[in-house]
Amino acid sequence: MTAIKATGLYKSFKGKDVLKGIDIEVGQGEIFALLGSNGAGKTTTIKILATLLRADGGAAAVCGFDVARQGRQVREIISLTGQSVAVDDVLTGRENLTMIGKLRHISGPKGEACRQLEAFGLQDAADKPLSQYSGGMRRKLDLAMSMIGNPRVVFLDEPTTGLDPQSRVAVWNTIRDMAKSGVTIFLTTQYLDEMEQLAGHIAILHGGRIIADGTLDELKSLFPPAKVEYIEKQPSLEEIFLAIVGEEEVK
Repeated sequence: MTAIKATGLYKSFKGKDVLKGIDIEVGQGEIFALLGSNGAGKTTTIKILATLLRADGGAAAVCGFDVARQGRQVREIISLTGQSVAVDDVLTGRENLTMIGKLRHISGPKGEACRQLEAFGLQDAADKPLSQYSGGMRRKLDLAMSMIGNPRVVFLDEPTTGLDPQSRVAVWNTIRDMAKSGVTIFLTTQYLDEMEQLAGHIAILHGGRIIADGTLDELKSLFPPAKVEYIEKQPSLEEIFLAIVGEEEVK
């Protein structure tokens, strides 16, 4: 089943074309990555699909609901996590989750907060103020807040920007778990390693257009076969760092 479909999306700002008729189709339960450099139009695309911005042309639907004509229905089934972590520093992790549950009018918000704390591995920090949370913990809490109300589609705009290697891996694991539960993930990123780690379906946005679209293997097939050479593979600095500090700390 198709969870997200956009056809001919067009958007301009002050006479500058940002999106020039892009087409996107994302299957239910899929992790879809929209890859592009800064200013490519990734956030604009997410805002249109999440009903925060109206397209100048084209059409888009989320789980069959038209984003322009059925915005309320779309907002009831989606969640959006932006580039900046949207948590209240005055509250504890448990209080943040409970507050979101009340705002979304779910039954038993305190119980739902407990379930999300356990699902995201934040039980030990549940009643600590946010000032004691690491960057990775804050992002995990932000993702937990996005899962309140069981959304069918979650939009993640640059979810690991500014995080250290341990926190990035922790967030990656969390995103995988969300997809395994059947949630469709629409992810924007400019990190190639993040795309390779997470996405089953990738689209490259450049110059306002989708210039490539498919699985990682399909995109690799667009290039000549790799030349086989026998060399000694050296670990990356990120691999060295994670090996030294211990991968168990990122779980």
